[in-house]
Amino acid sequence: MLEIEVKVRVKDLELFRQALLQSGAEILKERYPEENTLYDFPTRALFQKKSALRVRKAGRKVFLAFKGAPQKSRRFKVREEFETEVKNEKQAHQILQSLGLAPVFRYQKFRTVFRKGRLKIYLDETAAGDFCEFEGEKNEIVKFAKFLGFSRADLIKLDYVQLLENTGKKS
Repeated sequence: MLEIEVKVRVKDLELFRQALLQSGAEILKERYPEENTLYDFPTRALFQKKSALRVRKAGRKVFLAFKGAPQKSRRFKVREEFETEVKNEKQAHQILQSLGLAPVFRYQKFRTVFRKGRLKIYLDETAAGDFCEFEGEKNEIVKFAKFLGFSRADLIKLDYVQLLENTGKKS
């Protein structure tokens, strides 16, 4: 599956939440905690390929995801993503470690999930600040971000690992 996403920095979380609701976006999932653990080989092979293997605990559910290297795009993060739910978080971590992978980065955030048409909207509270992540078709993302008062210059391609590292909030 191809994932197309971009983030914008949010200055006032509550005001932004209200703007989303007033725009007609619907809440799919109220605020919940997420714990993310990225894995890599000792050689850092995934990092070198700009790929990622992640275990995400979202509320009571756990997901394993592989993200391929980003494709060339000036404004958007575009990459293949394969994700599946796992029943046993502890076993998932043990399987990855048995394959020679080790946890290399951990971070937490709170997330609220919205939908506006086919556009998925994630309102994220992180140690690097508050962000809105738009996921969907490029033209829909640009149109909705513009409607909310953002310009193309406000769009952020970085992932949360990069944002956390840039602010010195390494885990």
